[in-house]
Amino acid sequence: MSVLSFLLNVLWLVTGGVWMALGWLFAAALMALSIIGLPWARSALTIAHYTLLPFGQTAVRRDEFRGREDLGTGAIGFIGNVVWFVLAGWWLAIGHLIAAVGLAITIIGLPFAWAHLKLALLALWPVGTEIVPADDADRRRTMSRI
Repeated sequence: MSVLSFLLNVLWLVTGGVWMALGWLFAAALMALSIIGLPWARSALTIAHYTLLPFGQTAVRRDEFRGREDLGTGAIGFIGNVVWFVLAGWWLAIGHLIAAVGLAITIIGLPFAWAHLKLALLALWPVGTEIVPADDADRRRTMSRI
């Protein structure tokens, strides 16, 4: 992790990143309570970690990043996203949107508001995405252009 990413992550934690990560952990706990929700619980835990330290990482579509489709990127992934949206996605997205509006009021909060907006989109439709270091995603994009 670069020094800039580290500093941004520390500021992120201070400006409310902890609360949204706790929201994701709460969603993971709710999903884990029902045995059927265990796949979503694991994903919510992964995104909770991403929400805790978003700078230096990025969310990418798994089929584009790995170069092949899997269970979560096809029709079953679509159904999984619909179920996720109904059960937890919409309220997590609203939480991120509220945090983004609060942070966007100040100039200093703009990078954090932008991060919350990206997380709000991820909260709506997370199945089929993967959290990777930003450098790996950039390298992969560069190689696919060659």
